Amino acid sequence: MFVALGDKLVGLIAVADTLHPESAQAVAQLKALGLEVWMLTGDNAATAHAIARQADVDHVLAEVLPDQKAATVRALQAEGKIVAMVGDGINDAPALAQADLGIAIGTGTDVAMAASDVTLIGGDLRGIVTAIALFAQHRVGHQARPVLGIRVQRRVDSRRDGCAVPGIWCPADPVLAAAAMAMSSVSVVTNALRLRNFKPEHSQ
Repeated sequence: MFVALGDKLVGLIAVADTLHPESAQAVAQLKALGLEVWMLTGDNAATAHAIARQADVDHVLAEVLPDQKAATVRALQAEGKIVAMVGDGINDAPALAQADLGIAIGTGTDVAMAASDVTLIGGDLRGIVTAIALFAQHRVGHQARPVLGIRVQRRVDSRRDGCAVPGIWCPADPVLAAAAMAMSSVSVVTNALRLRNFKPEHSQ
């Protein structure tokens, strides 16, 4: 930007979009997981491609409107791809809602957080990789609970101790129901305690 006093040039101000130092590492980690990384931005093409080169992003769509971001997500889904959208602004909300998994940046707008499925704490994009790793570690224990419940429930139903409707807890055996509920709570707490030993890859 040029600064003039009358018809005389008196100054020059340079403005640039800077890349967060951890962003390139986040992109590299996502690629290492076998994921495609896309950049959808409303910024001008020159700026978008300059940032993409620094972050090593292969697919760039610049100067897009909010509905075009959502349309791009739909187009990728139509190709059979599972799409996760990361955003922090109001303009990202339609795409966040359209994606199979919407991830909002914690430093972003309330609208983006409301439209997303997951909200990261802070603005570090490496949190995306951490969230994926946490999910992969946590879901094994999470899947054990309904299996346990179904086993006990079927045993109760098979006895038919006063049960009028199959497929529900039998009121004639409250002790077994209470024990199963306690075991379920213990499994949830125990599974959550496993996360204490989890360390993000970038912090090791």
